Amino acid sequence: MPGLQIFGVPGLPEITKGADLGAMILEAAAAAGTPLESGDVVVVTSKVVSKAEGQTVELADVEVSPFARQYAERWEKEPAIVEIVLRESKRVVRQVGPVLITETHHGFICANAGVDQSSSGAHGRAVLLPADPDASCRGMRAAFAAKGVDAAVIISDTFGRPWREAQTDIAIGIAGLDPVLSYIGQVDPHGHEFRVQALCVADELAGAAELVKGNLSRVPVAVIRGYTWEPNDDASMRSIIRDSERDLFR
Repeated sequence: MPGLQIFGVPGLPEITKGADLGAMILEAAAAAGTPLESGDVVVVTSKVVSKAEGQTVELADVEVSPFARQYAERWEKEPAIVEIVLRESKRVVRQVGPVLITETHHGFICANAGVDQSSSGAHGRAVLLPADPDASCRGMRAAFAAKGVDAAVIISDTFGRPWREAQTDIAIGIAGLDPVLSYIGQVDPHGHEFRVQALCVADELAGAAELVKGNLSRVPVAVIRGYTWEPNDDASMRSIIRDSERDLFR
C-alpha cells in the first residue's frame, strides 16, 4: 500500500428528512472535481444520516417522566434530553454525577446513548443515532452501485474511550467491507504466529476521515482512496460488539 488519499466532499446543503444522501454525495463529489471511484471508502457522519432518516426529536414534544425530571433537576440537565437518553438506552452502564454512560439498542456503549444537540438544524432539537446504521450504509452503497461505483460505506460517530481523555470518531455502521482485518494464524518475519492480532480497520478508517471532516467545517462526508479491501456484502458492525460474557469491564 504506497499511500492513501483522504479528502472531504464539500458543498452538501443542510440535510433534512427524506434527503437522498447517496445521490447527493455523488453529485457533490463530482461538482468538487473529485468524483467517486470504485474502490473508494466513503465515510459519512452519523448526524446527516439521522437527519435524512428523521431521527430527530423536538424537545418541546417530549413527555418527561418523573424520574428523568428528578434526575435532571438534581444535576442541572435538560429534562427532555434525559428522557430521550433513557428511551434510547437498553440499560445504564454507569452514572456518576451528571454523566450517563449507556448501552444503546444497537449495543454501543457511549455517553448519553449518542443523543446530541449540536448541529441539529434547529434550536430545541436533538439528534438520535440512526436506527439501523448498517442498513443505512447498504442503502448508500446501493445508490453508488446504481451509478457504476463500487464503493464501501462507513457511518461514523464521535465516541469517548475507556482510560483515555478526549474523543475519536469510530464506525457505527458499515457496508461492503469487513470491519476487522485479522492477522490471526499468520506468521511475522521472525516466525512468530499471531494469535490475537485483529485490527478494527472500520474504526481506523473512520478516525482517519475525521481529520478532514472536523466538527465545524460543515463537511460531513470524506472519501478514503487507496485502501485495498475485498467486497463483502454481509459485513456488519454487529460482529465487533463484544458479548457481555467476554467483556471484562461490564
